[in-house]
Amino acid sequence: MTSAPEVVLLTDPVTLENAHVRLEPLAAEHAPDLRQAAEGLEHAWYTSVPSPAGVDAEIAQRQAWRKRGEMNPWAILRADTGVAVGMTTFCNIDQANRHVEIGYTWLSVAAQRTAVNTAAKLLLLGHAFEACDAIAVEFRTHFHNRQSRAAIERLGAKLDGILRNHRLGPDGSLRDTAVYSLLPHEWPAARLGLQARLRRG
Repeated sequence: MTSAPEVVLLTDPVTLENAHVRLEPLAAEHAPDLRQAAEGLEHAWYTSVPSPAGVDAEIAQRQAWRKRGEMNPWAILRADTGVAVGMTTFCNIDQANRHVEIGYTWLSVAAQRTAVNTAAKLLLLGHAFEACDAIAVEFRTHFHNRQSRAAIERLGAKLDGILRNHRLGPDGSLRDTAVYSLLPHEWPAARLGLQARLRRG
């Protein structure tokens, strides 16, 4: 008799890695690197990036959400240097329905438009679909964040719709949120696309 495969929960803290990046459960020890990584990102008004001075509080907040089972946060480290260059998470976790969002992601200026984001998404999507048996992975971003929307669409995710006046920004501005999702039957093609982009460098 063969034993049933081990159930991996979307909330389980695990380390994921490939040749490009290492995703480690977010911890206070990542703060020095992340304070440096957050420098120069103040112009990104359409996304939520902590200031260098706010990194420690952001780590503490994400850890609190982890304890409540609402988030599974990671630090994103470059494999070649071991330096943390950003954060990402599983968020809005619905374990009962095996549904999760990948979000609260940001990268240092130097790590943007490199293999880092592609490699991290390959790990996160593979973990969600292959280890956690997710039935849907969602992505949400500001309607005006064209860079993020283009990156999500390159994954093969489909636009589910726009949530109008979805939330208030820190300055009181109204945010429309673009909602995308990727389903299990779409993952094999998305995985091939991500792998091809990594090979092309």
